[in-house]
Amino acid sequence: MAAVDKWTGFGSALASFLFLWSVVQRHIPATLTLRLATWSNKLASYFNPYLEVTISEYGAERFRRSDFYLAVEAYLSDACARRARKLRAELGKDSKNLQVSVDDYDEVTDTFHGATIWWHASKKIARSNVISIYPGEDERRFYRVIFHSRHRDLVVDSYLPFVLEEGRAVIVRNRERRLFTNNPSSSWSSYRGGKKQWSHVPFEHPATFDTLAMDPDDKEAIIDDLEAFREAKDYYTKVGKPWKRGYLLYGPPGTGKSTMIAAMANFLDYDVYDLELTAVKNNTELRKLFIETTGKSIIVIEDIDCSVDLTGKRKDKKAEKKTDGEGDDKPKLPVDPDKDDSTKVTLSGLLNFIDGLWSACGGERIIIFTTNHKEKLDPALIRRGRMDKHIEMSYCSFEAFKVLAKNYLDITEHDLFGEVRRLLEETQISPADVAENLMPMSKKKKRDTNACLAALVEALNKAKEEAAAAKAKEEAEAKEKAEAEAKEAKEKAAKETKG
Repeated sequence: MAAVDKWTGFGSALASFLFLWSVVQRHIPATLTLRLATWSNKLASYFNPYLEVTISEYGAERFRRSDFYLAVEAYLSDACARRARKLRAELGKDSKNLQVSVDDYDEVTDTFHGATIWWHASKKIARSNVISIYPGEDERRFYRVIFHSRHRDLVVDSYLPFVLEEGRAVIVRNRERRLFTNNPSSSWSSYRGGKKQWSHVPFEHPATFDTLAMDPDDKEAIIDDLEAFREAKDYYTKVGKPWKRGYLLYGPPGTGKSTMIAAMANFLDYDVYDLELTAVKNNTELRKLFIETTGKSIIVIEDIDCSVDLTGKRKDKKAEKKTDGEGDDKPKLPVDPDKDDSTKVTLSGLLNFIDGLWSACGGERIIIFTTNHKEKLDPALIRRGRMDKHIEMSYCSFEAFKVLAKNYLDITEHDLFGEVRRLLEETQISPADVAENLMPMSKKKKRDTNACLAALVEALNKAKEEAAAAKAKEEAEAKEKAEAEAKEAKEKAAKETKG
């Protein structure tokens, strides 16, 4: 009881001192008050060996929370939250996991290379009743780092950069991965709430390399290449190349090019930017779109041979004259550039997008082109250094079929496997067609393995017959054409002889 009375008396004395000090401050000039505060800080430094570093929630950009603050929040949530007494749980923006962080006015302890560091989470509420248009003005959160002065160099030079790097890694692990698509430039806005260059939805494609229908050796080679790229930041810096890699996926429709992209994204834990070239007006817009992409992402241009004319070849002169209206006396109305919806992205602009100076902005990006007709693409577009690895997505092999059988039917062996192997070697069919035949025949009916495999055998026989018929027709047409050419040549020779 005596102790309680003692602390009560101390509290009353402290309150009286603070009241008197506030009265005295009103009658002391501001310059003298500042000097007194400076002298008191110097005096305290002689007796207090601890230093403080403050990390504010909002930095110079008031509309945007500090990246360092967010990294600290993520780091403390992952490494130190278990030692806190007050916690705050929330589902952060673009986060797939619940984030449990240190609540306001609580303190946690961390150790680094033998040094003890104290983190204190706090906030300052403005006394004014004026509503600010800037976020964070009415309620300013911050973290205070407290440490002994002898650890100054260790904390500033090593510990804080370590917290930044680890916090960013935690943010990447916890973030909800996204699938982006580019918006038309007419809707771009720099104001908050307006449309940006990219819109996004959660990326939820379930494809993985385990479920990808592909030859195991080819699949393993791609996985090794992706792992080497992910861990090669220092190597790319050493050789003087931007940290990016290009992949060309080519092959007939239905061979799994889009599924391969999804498997890559899930394996690397990257976002996906699906770039629609026909919605890009010119090379400048293309460059702006690239700048707005983030690291740890895959930039995809699907069916690049069908998007825009990127042959790089000069137009025919007659076609140019016809386009320019030469020889036509009718007056031509001027075209409003803002209403001209046709894309003017050039081969040169796309090449600069892939490996020009602007491609070095940021890092850890993969660029993927897909096409059904590799031969239609300009050689400059797909040379090594731009599209570093060419991956052929071919027709279904027996090894790929076994992956599909495992995925769809949960089987690894069956009496019909031998027949399926023989037919796959004799005909060409896409993995998509094989998968369709392995699907259940009816939702109400349980999956019947025998019926599904029998349907596949029937489809393979039909494809074999159609391929044979097409080949016979092609040979007949070639023979007919050869006979016609021979007949024409004979008639021409007869006329020359007669003449």
